[in-house]
Amino acid sequence: MRRGALRKHEQEVVEHRHDGPNAIEVRGLKNAFGEQVIHDGLDIDLKRGEILGVVGGSGTGKSVLMRSIIGLQEPVEGEIHVFGRDMVGAGVDESRDIRRRWGVLFQNGALFTTLTVTENVQLPIREYYGRLDRELMDEIAAYKIAMVGLPDDAGSKFPAELSGGMRKRAGIARALALDPELLFLDEPTAGLDPIGAAAFDALISRLRDGLNLSVFLITHDLDTLYAICDRVAVLADQKVIAVGTIPELLALDHPWIQEYFRGPRGRAAAPAAGELREAAHSGSAG
Repeated sequence: MRRGALRKHEQEVVEHRHDGPNAIEVRGLKNAFGEQVIHDGLDIDLKRGEILGVVGGSGTGKSVLMRSIIGLQEPVEGEIHVFGRDMVGAGVDESRDIRRRWGVLFQNGALFTTLTVTENVQLPIREYYGRLDRELMDEIAAYKIAMVGLPDDAGSKFPAELSGGMRKRAGIARALALDPELLFLDEPTAGLDPIGAAAFDALISRLRDGLNLSVFLITHDLDTLYAICDRVAVLADQKVIAVGTIPELLALDHPWIQEYFRGPRGRAAAPAAGELREAAHSGSAG
C-alpha cells in the first residue's frame, strides 16, 4: 500500500476539523407534511464524541429529524447547525464542505444492488476525489471494508450475496469512506438476531472510540441504548421531551418514557446492561 498517498488523502479530508462543543445543534425545528405537523419547537444537541440514541414512538418523526439535519427534508421553521455551520437553506455548493464530514447508514444499508461492495464504498470517494487513481481507490475501499470486520473477499461481492448483517457492515464501510467526524445511523440493528446486533453495537463503539466519532443513532433497540449510548433523546409530543442518561430518564414520570424503559422489554434489557456494555467496550479494545 502506498502509505504516503493514503496519509495525504486522510489529512485532506480532516483538514477542517475543530474542537467545537457540539457536532449538531437544532433549535425550534418545525416539520410538517401538509397539515400534519411532525415536529414543532424541537431542540436537540449532539456533543462531540458522544453516541446519542434517539427514540420515540411510531410517527414521532425520528427519521424525518435525521433527514432534516442532513438536508433531505426542508423544515418549515427552525435552525440546524452542523459543526457550527447553518444548514437550513444552504445550497449544494455551500453544504458540500460540511457533507463530506459526515457519513450516513440508512435502514437496511441502502447499498446500490448493481454495484459490488468495493464500488459502493468508492462512490463517495469518486464524488469528492474523482482524480484519485483506481489503485489508490481500491486500497482505500479495502481498508474501510476490513475496518468494519468484513472478510477480504467481501469487496468483490454484490449486496444480494451478503447476509443482512454483512450488508449493514458494508453500509458502514461506505459511510466511513471519507473519514467522517460524524455518523448518522438509522435503525442499524433492525432485522439482526441478538448475537449479530450485539456484534454490531460493539463495532459502533469501537469505531467511535478509535476514530473519535460523534454518532447520531436512531434506534428502538433497548439493548443498544443500554450498551453503547452515552445519552438518549426521547421524541414525543412533536419535540424532544427529555434527553439524558437512562437513569436520568427513568427518574422522569412521563408515561411514554416509563412504559418504554420499564415495560417488559425494558425490564429484560436492564439486567443485561452491564454485560452488554462490557462486551461493547471489550470489542472496542480488541
